[in-house]
Amino acid sequence: MKKIGKVLLIGLGIMIVVVCMVFYETIIHPQRSSKVVQFLRNPEEHTDWAVKAQSRCQDAPFLLPTDGLIGYLWGDSFRIGKHHQGIDIFGGTEAGITPVYAAYDGYLTRLPDWKSSLIIRIPDDPLQPGRQIWTYYTHMADKNGKSYIAADFPPGTSEVFVKAGTLLGYQGNYSGSANNPVGVHLHFSIVLSDSEGNFENELEIGNTLDPSPYFNLPLNGKENKDIIPVCSHTP
Repeated sequence: MKKIGKVLLIGLGIMIVVVCMVFYETIIHPQRSSKVVQFLRNPEEHTDWAVKAQSRCQDAPFLLPTDGLIGYLWGDSFRIGKHHQGIDIFGGTEAGITPVYAAYDGYLTRLPDWKSSLIIRIPDDPLQPGRQIWTYYTHMADKNGKSYIAADFPPGTSEVFVKAGTLLGYQGNYSGSANNPVGVHLHFSIVLSDSEGNFENELEIGNTLDPSPYFNLPLNGKENKDIIPVCSHTP
């Protein structure tokens, strides 16, 4: 019986270690949140942490869509079982100040009930020709849902062609419900098409792509534990 009890204790210990490892890999590393807090408190002291809007990292196909610290990455998690579907770029300004631009040429749609979001259809993925993808931009409204999206793209806009670098709007802090603001930032993700050519549900990470190769930056949260993503060279 003592031997069986010892085996059970060892097994329980192994399970605890495995759970802790999974938890560590699932929840955002504290270094990431610490950097976001430091940047938002004093962005002027951390300009070397920020990317520059409309710049391109070496030969990356996408332009960077806005200024600021890329604080949270694709695959990060804010709670167990839920993974971040894109990247969050914090401008370090008040809402409605930091511009947001199209990262790549495509066809812009804004659904009638979208207060803070746009999606742009790219018929030909620059990294996988023949595949259609979409770029999704959100949080472009104030905490009550007053839109900061450019007037050229009112609710109901459908399939309007925009070139890379087109002004789309400004970073905001709308969470989806009034008076429950998030930090001022842009959430950007790359979304797959379904079998009928429509965009998949962006809320599921399995429907999105790792943006790292599109920006030539380490934007995969599982692989990048503590490196601040910035361009080593921006021609």
